[in-house]
Amino acid sequence: MRSLAGDVLLIAVATAISRLLGLVRDASIAGRFGASAAYDAFLVAFFAANLLRQLLGEGALATAFVPIYTAIQTTDEESDRFASNLLSLLIVLFPIVCAVGIVLAPWYVPFLASGFAPSKMALAVSLARVIFPFVALVGFGAVFMGILNAHHRFFAPAFAPVWFNVGMIGGALVLAPHFSTPVYGLAVGVLAGGAGQLLSQLPALRRAGFRFSFTLFPVHSGVWLLLRRMAPALFVLAVSEVNLLVDNKLASYLADGSIAALQYGMRLFQLPLGVLAVSIATALLPRLSMAESERDSARFAGYVGDGLAATALVLVPAAAGLALLGGDVIRLLFEHGSFAAADTLRTARVLSFYLVGLLPYGWVYVQVRACYALGRTMVPLMATLASVATNVALDLALVGSMHEGGLALATGIAGGVNAAVLLVFLRRETPWTPLLKRLALVGVGAVAMSGFVFAAQWAVRSMSVAVRVFAPLVLGLLVYGLFVRRTRLWALIRRTHAAPAQLS
Repeated sequence: MRSLAGDVLLIAVATAISRLLGLVRDASIAGRFGASAAYDAFLVAFFAANLLRQLLGEGALATAFVPIYTAIQTTDEESDRFASNLLSLLIVLFPIVCAVGIVLAPWYVPFLASGFAPSKMALAVSLARVIFPFVALVGFGAVFMGILNAHHRFFAPAFAPVWFNVGMIGGALVLAPHFSTPVYGLAVGVLAGGAGQLLSQLPALRRAGFRFSFTLFPVHSGVWLLLRRMAPALFVLAVSEVNLLVDNKLASYLADGSIAALQYGMRLFQLPLGVLAVSIATALLPRLSMAESERDSARFAGYVGDGLAATALVLVPAAAGLALLGGDVIRLLFEHGSFAAADTLRTARVLSFYLVGLLPYGWVYVQVRACYALGRTMVPLMATLASVATNVALDLALVGSMHEGGLALATGIAGGVNAAVLLVFLRRETPWTPLLKRLALVGVGAVAMSGFVFAAQWAVRSMSVAVRVFAPLVLGLLVYGLFVRRTRLWALIRRTHAAPAQLS
């Protein structure tokens, strides 16, 4: 088995390629549609399909699948029977789900964005019907991802979203001009990208030794266990999606482009989360599952401590960097075509408020996987309920005075509540002394880095926007990297053993 750092690096490289292409995708969409009413309609139409993708695919199913697959992986034949039975059942289930989603679009879309004008609502309903089969494509892809991750084959599933981005870029740049309503090209691109994301994992799946056999009955005992594990996970994700639902619903009453501004800001917010935090959590899950199955509590706590510390190591400087450079980054990536200077200011403001929750949301990725490895599936539910209650209360309190900025701030604070509740429930599995020492060092390094970035910004303030982004960025990375290399934080990157690194 490769070291944890090696697996994290492998996943991060693949995910970075995907996320960078995602920025190209967002820049292409911004140039074509800007922060417009049509793109607002697309985002609402995509919400329902994306929600079910989380519930039935990449979220609950994939997270619950890996510990069960790892536990029954006594022989290739037994694990193949479990996965084949699950895929066979999904072959029957997903067409039904998609048909229902297409038929019911005129009922659920108005609920999601009740503030839309009639023409905007009609467009959103029509787009939702085009997009909905995406649920099935990514649902099957999520099972493939779970199988590959359980075999410690992380690169292919982490790289698969690249093809989704390619599909959406093609939809925005190639297909959109051929439609009388160009945003339909983007919807078709979603389906093409979902198909690419699914099919791209097949070669790696075959190399991993998986052999599919269509089997509906008898239902494998692992499938029943998966359903029991998924039940609270489904509820957790459904409840957590209330945050986005409330945000979109309230934003639909604000000026055109408010939902789009939230989306563009969230894309940049999710960049370090997707590349760094998710990579760490993904590499940890099979290790946590194995440590728990062997009842090795010391190794389990070591992985939890490493995951939380490594997440802070990368996300704290990322938050500081985005807070300082966010406006120019948005200007460089998005301010062209239909995306105006006013859209840049709105998006930068939204991003600054989202950043309050960057580290907490990163920690939640690690903490939730630790809970599932332990079989404590109700703990994430309680944390999510507290988070959603906080988010909704703050949404209602802040949207009137701060508009979309208030919605973003509520989301950031709610992430902190989620992480805090999970920390309480995982307090016995968290090695507090080494973790706190690492966090103190990370804070010192981030402050030092921020000082150099601010100075570089001032020095190049009259130069082009590209120079204003890359000069401070490169200097900040060098300063922080040197700080990590010269302190005990370097041991966290190099460490390959099971017990937590000790800091004296």
